[in-house]
Amino acid sequence: MQLCNDTLAQLPDTVARPRYDRSALTPGIVHIGLGNFHRAHQAWYLHRLMQDGLAQDWAILGAGVRPYDSAMRERLLAQDCLTTLIELDPAGTSAEVTGAMIDYLPIEEGNGPLIAAMADPAIRIVALTVTEGGYYIDPVTGGFDAQHPDIVHDAEQPDRPRTAFGAMIAALKQRRAAGHGPFTGQSCDNLQGNGDILRQTLVSLARLSDTGLAGWIEENCSFPNSMVDCIVPATGPAELALVRELGIEDAAPVTHENFRQWVIEDAFCAGRPDWDKAGATFTDDVHSYETMKIRILNAGHQVLANAGELLSVETIADCMAHPLVSALLHKVEREAIAPYVHAVPGMAPAEYVTLIETRFSNPAIRDTTRRVAFDGSSRHTGFVLPILRDALAAGGPVDGLALVEALWARMCAGTREDGSEIVANDPHWEALVPAALAARDHPQSWLEQDHIYGDLAKDARFAPQFADWLTLIWSEGTAGALRRYTGQA
Repeated sequence: MQLCNDTLAQLPDTVARPRYDRSALTPGIVHIGLGNFHRAHQAWYLHRLMQDGLAQDWAILGAGVRPYDSAMRERLLAQDCLTTLIELDPAGTSAEVTGAMIDYLPIEEGNGPLIAAMADPAIRIVALTVTEGGYYIDPVTGGFDAQHPDIVHDAEQPDRPRTAFGAMIAALKQRRAAGHGPFTGQSCDNLQGNGDILRQTLVSLARLSDTGLAGWIEENCSFPNSMVDCIVPATGPAELALVRELGIEDAAPVTHENFRQWVIEDAFCAGRPDWDKAGATFTDDVHSYETMKIRILNAGHQVLANAGELLSVETIADCMAHPLVSALLHKVEREAIAPYVHAVPGMAPAEYVTLIETRFSNPAIRDTTRRVAFDGSSRHTGFVLPILRDALAAGGPVDGLALVEALWARMCAGTREDGSEIVANDPHWEALVPAALAARDHPQSWLEQDHIYGDLAKDARFAPQFADWLTLIWSEGTAGALRRYTGQA
């Protein structure tokens, strides 16, 4: 059955579908970055409100800013922007079709259609999932990278921007001129203080071309921090086959685990949907929730994925079934990560570690180590190294985190233990590979990538332990290093 509005009533009885009249929905949100995660997470919460007759004026307009987004736009428009969500639980599979998104804006150079949509006063929230590496942040200082070519372009040509942030600024300029007021900028990416970072990026970029507009944005727009959590694998042949087994022809289905969490700072300058009625949490203490999740889950993913790639372990669930890789995670989480995480209401760090190990072990979720290991230059700097700095400051053990960094360095050499090639898996792969190869004989050269490690290369506790682990990995292999660390024979 081809998925579209006209066939919703004909879907199999086992598949839930929208109960609301999609033709009566009106847009209130533009979401930039229509990947799987957004459709399984934020769009799902809105869909749930709509199922209860709420938020009918908060429908989503999808958007992208890169040419490659056009392929997803074509797939989704061909099925009226509907998505089949398939929940993968070891106890069984369930599916529902969601319809909170009602259009996907044209993708054009200069982003004219996107700017026009965001300038419409009906749009009260502009949300983004553009990955943690997409905010033009200097990885060492955490400040705005004003020298990036995309930023230089948008500063020089603010009316024909290349970036999502430039487009948001251009739209806000039009809104201010027309007296329409601001919108809320809502980051849904895995970044500590993601709203604060979005504010920094938007205001800093605006200041390069229009200081008055930058001041207006800073004073009037709001940027709520949030924590988002749901494991959502990439869609490939297996997922396409799975949705067809359900009797649905969906060109862009999404699989996900049976867990979701969304914790949001209640700071919306132009109103918001009542996401809490669909299970989201509004709180003034997003920081504690996001720290727990980013450090235990996201950093934990990096602990597993680099070791798994080197040992040719295909998925995160397979990593958890591998005695050495799972033992690595177990020890690093409890000894090197959990001590630097505070409890949140209803959840202690140790309990969250156990929950994460259970979620990672779900064999129904085919989340590849390659996907999780992607963009390590952003994920290690954002997820792992802040924990390392806290451990060094507290005088805690850093041998486990040093091993994690050594595994990443070995992975970036571009080959697995069996000799197979690791295809480019980082935006900076061309620079990482020679640094990793040089580090085989001179481990310090890896740490001298100042844009990643900053002053950590000179740390008298961390640098020698990193060198010892990397030397051991090259001489005795990944398995040998993991045995040494975990104490397994």
